[in-house]
Amino acid sequence: MDTFKSFLLFLFFSLCFSRLSLSYEPRNHEVEALVSLKRALNDPHGVLNNWDEDSVDPCSWAMITCSSENLVIGLGAPSQSLSGILSATIGNLTNLRQVLLQNNNISGVIPPELGSLPKLQTLDLSNNRFSGVIPPSLGQLISLKYLSALLLLSCNESRRLNNNSLGGPFPVSLAKIPQLAFLDLSYNNLSGPVAKFPARTFNVVGNPLICGSSSTNVCSGSANSVPLSFSLNTSTGKHNSKKLATALGVSLSVASLILFALGLLWHRQRQKNLTILKISDKQDEGLINLGNLRNFAFRELHQATDNFSSKNILGAGGFGNVYKGKLGDGTMVAVKRLKDVAGTFGESQFRTELEMISLAVHRNLLRLIGYCATPNERLLVYPYMSNGSVASRLRGKPALDWNTRKRIAIGAARGLLYLHEQCDPKIIHRDVKAANVLLDDFCEAVVGDFGLAKLLDHADSHVTTAVRGTVGHIAPEYLSTGQSSEKTDVFGFGILLLELITGMRALEFGKTINQKGAMLEWVKKILQEKKVEVLVDRELGNSYDQFEVGEMVQVALLCTQYLPAHRPKMSEVVRMLEGDGLAEKWAASHNNTNPTLNPLHVNNNTKRTCRPTAASKHDHLDDNGQHDQSSMFGTMDDDDDDHSLDSYAMELSGPR
Repeated sequence: MDTFKSFLLFLFFSLCFSRLSLSYEPRNHEVEALVSLKRALNDPHGVLNNWDEDSVDPCSWAMITCSSENLVIGLGAPSQSLSGILSATIGNLTNLRQVLLQNNNISGVIPPELGSLPKLQTLDLSNNRFSGVIPPSLGQLISLKYLSALLLLSCNESRRLNNNSLGGPFPVSLAKIPQLAFLDLSYNNLSGPVAKFPARTFNVVGNPLICGSSSTNVCSGSANSVPLSFSLNTSTGKHNSKKLATALGVSLSVASLILFALGLLWHRQRQKNLTILKISDKQDEGLINLGNLRNFAFRELHQATDNFSSKNILGAGGFGNVYKGKLGDGTMVAVKRLKDVAGTFGESQFRTELEMISLAVHRNLLRLIGYCATPNERLLVYPYMSNGSVASRLRGKPALDWNTRKRIAIGAARGLLYLHEQCDPKIIHRDVKAANVLLDDFCEAVVGDFGLAKLLDHADSHVTTAVRGTVGHIAPEYLSTGQSSEKTDVFGFGILLLELITGMRALEFGKTINQKGAMLEWVKKILQEKKVEVLVDRELGNSYDQFEVGEMVQVALLCTQYLPAHRPKMSEVVRMLEGDGLAEKWAASHNNTNPTLNPLHVNNNTKRTCRPTAASKHDHLDDNGQHDQSSMFGTMDDDDDDHSLDSYAMELSGPR
């Protein structure tokens, strides 16, 4: 009996031990490092709230970018009012390629552990409150191309920015970084001699530095003007070589004249050839130097797109054509060639747009790789999205399943939320549509074409411009007055939700059953009658959740209410799509007194015939009121449809 009890006791403890062993799961070291970073920072706006220490996957967190292998490769939280210190645990994120923490209030020393990030290419700590010396360990960053730890003016140049207070000797170790192309250490308190740097753009203004290793001159500008000192010792046989020197001088003069003549002839012939090709001789000279963006030579993009061949056009819109390209290293890109450069994009405006795009870093926003700026050309270079746009995929085969459509809706909403509430200054897209939401290799939503949107400072509530947008997606107040705000984008997003549900473009859904009257009033009626299956894309069959469809229709109707003040903010939209607060918001919407939800009216006296969904095409206008065939970087849309635009009886020529 005692033996049996002992056996049971042994079995009990063995099971307990096994349970404890099985319940133990090793934590993701990247999660631990990021949580430590969060704890060391003060986050007044709560932008890091979803950094959950119990999570095993940080790739869904805000401000984090991951690779296709789900490794953290980017940390981007610029202009978020973060304070506190930068934890040394950042050195444990060994796959980091980009750290963007500029325009915050982070203090303390720059952690030496940053030097243990072998893949780091971009480090921007400018406009913070860092003090102490620049760690020599940064010289170990063999992949580093861009380093900024200084004062940088943001796009809102009226804002007063603070300097860092980095001191000590000039970091000679940085000269050992072979890939360094941009170094800016201006407006600190660095001292000592300046070493010779490989950086093409090198700014040390505002430091008590000494230019040149043997010079006593104080540095006053960029390193491009730093004089190089050479010790030239003449030989003792100088007088004996006078005749030889004279002979050599005459010979060199004659040779120089011959070479000059040949060079002049070559230059004239080259100019003639370039004129025929309409390529400026200065096409390769970038007007703008932004170190965290690659400055492409015009000829490189010219060659990558096969001379901007029409066969490589991915989309054609109001701002210009988008071309598929292949760089010399095999990287596939999408090149947006902006048209009407002289009239629309001056150097100053283009600089502002680029600075804003580079600061907008989010996993659901299309990342700008680089640019090309010449006297005659403005080009933007983006990653090529092989899965195309949501617009093209909704019409393609196989059909997107319901879960993918939900994920696209939430991803696009998060991207717009970042533009509206986490960018400083905020960015209004002004043309939210399925063709401008791209899909990455994992069918995650990536909002594109926001870089050319009008920018707002927080001091303004709206901006008045010429109406730009797509028929069926334009908010009523924007169409009639030219005034756009975040709520203009919310309206367009609501239409996007209906496109995801129906699989049809804005002007197409509802026509299949001869409906009459206001389009969205009809959608609301369908919802009230609990007939949402009428709205669902036929390609889905029965493979969808009717309750989830009903909820998404509710969110769409809330987003497309007639008065902008009644529409939710994108932060509320994200919460509702994630299942939080929809019932309360929907109930509150019934207290609104506006007679109609939306001015998408159909002429009651016009008969509509049923058109098959398989033949639906996107019909929209570009900035000049012309048909826009832009699907951004996916398959080109065919828009020569015969639809009349009587559902939008106002022309899009500008504000009235």
